Amino acid sequence: MKQSIQLKKRRSPITPPVPEPATPIPDLTSFNDTADLFKDRNAIVHQGSALYLEDRLECGLLNGATVAIKDNIAIKGWPLSCASHVLDNFHSPYHSTVVSRILNEGGVIVAKTNHDEFAMGSSSEHSVFGAAKHPFDPERVPGGSSGGSATSVALGITEFALGSDTGGSVRQPAAFCGVYGLKPTYGRVSRYGLVAFASSFDQIGPFARNTAGIAKCLQVIAGHDPRDTTSAEKPIPKYSERLDGKLPKRIGVPWSFLKEGVDPEIIEKVKQLESFLRDNGCQVEEIQLPHAKYSIASYYVLTNAEASSNLARYDGVRYGLSNRCDNLQSMYNDSRSDGFGDEVKRRIMLGTYVLSSGYYDAYFRKGQQVRRLIRDDFIDVFNDVDIILLPTSPTPAFRLGEHIDDPISMYLSDIFTTPISLAGVPAMSIPVGQTSADLPIGLQLVANFFQEETILRLSHFIEQNFSTD
Repeated sequence: MKQSIQLKKRRSPITPPVPEPATPIPDLTSFNDTADLFKDRNAIVHQGSALYLEDRLECGLLNGATVAIKDNIAIKGWPLSCASHVLDNFHSPYHSTVVSRILNEGGVIVAKTNHDEFAMGSSSEHSVFGAAKHPFDPERVPGGSSGGSATSVALGITEFALGSDTGGSVRQPAAFCGVYGLKPTYGRVSRYGLVAFASSFDQIGPFARNTAGIAKCLQVIAGHDPRDTTSAEKPIPKYSERLDGKLPKRIGVPWSFLKEGVDPEIIEKVKQLESFLRDNGCQVEEIQLPHAKYSIASYYVLTNAEASSNLARYDGVRYGLSNRCDNLQSMYNDSRSDGFGDEVKRRIMLGTYVLSSGYYDAYFRKGQQVRRLIRDDFIDVFNDVDIILLPTSPTPAFRLGEHIDDPISMYLSDIFTTPISLAGVPAMSIPVGQTSADLPIGLQLVANFFQEETILRLSHFIEQNFSTD
């Protein structure tokens, strides 16, 4: 009888499981330690769980960089207080466009920053969270309204920060804190998710410690957005790759506009930079901005009028603070009286006045006419020059409380930033050294509409070659 031979089945080799690639987790040790070290500066007002997209951390343009966001820009699920009691406990139900774009390019959003209530101020003292303080001298202001964002970048709490600029609220804090701050052309960056102060002026802009950082941030946040009807359909250059391109050669300085009230050390820096540019082949000439002297009056008439309209929505009915009483009128009065700070109330009342019957033509219409004249001045000048050079602020950072009871002197600190906002052209404040008291000095580079690339190239060249000693 034949024996059947049973063959054993051969076992296939066991393939060990392939480990999944580790999920990148941003290292926030430096942020947490620095934020804690400088918490007395009151720059950070909300610090939640870091927000980022895991699959974008290592492939996006920001590559895991930390970003702080001014607390008038919406982040879904995060507080959106606008530094005001009227929005206590309000959380945004959606992301602003700039936040979505930062996350998509590998940014890590770690905090929201302090600022003047509803972005109305030049010192970051008008905040429900208390005053933000200068990064290097806590007895002084960091500028406003985006003072917390400027301080965050200056101290290295975050690599980048976003602020909003209505009449200088990115550029002036950048100058006070010794960092770079850009106001893009109106319409270059989407305003969707930015709480409105003056809608025809407001622009979101970045802070960074160098020109390359500004270029990278602008490249991320700029671009058309169908959710913002004022967003421009213009192509976005690769700013971060074009910093070493051809330099602008025609530079204009409005010396007649700088005659009075400017700190002598700031004037000296303008002259030094003017001489440096000449030595490097630029043609520097004096230009005229004949209507710029009316910019403060026109700016505060128009922005207060827009603010009084935009802030009418905080009525105690739909969202925010609501002091419910026996009748509707009392609810309106109490909610707004208790919710708004003094500076916001002042601007609402002034804005309502200039829009009222009998005063519209005398104030608001006249302000719009002056705005057009100022815009035309810039258009004419840019036929002859590529860049305008002028101070960002007439003085370095002033002391806390120095102008708090004198709103007119506070408003005048915006004398060199408001003409640019009225015209809608782009401008960037660049650090060019310090005063004898070791306070940063910032100067502005201004270009024609949508010519941010021209500003960035010249800024990069100055940063690499101009001595700030």
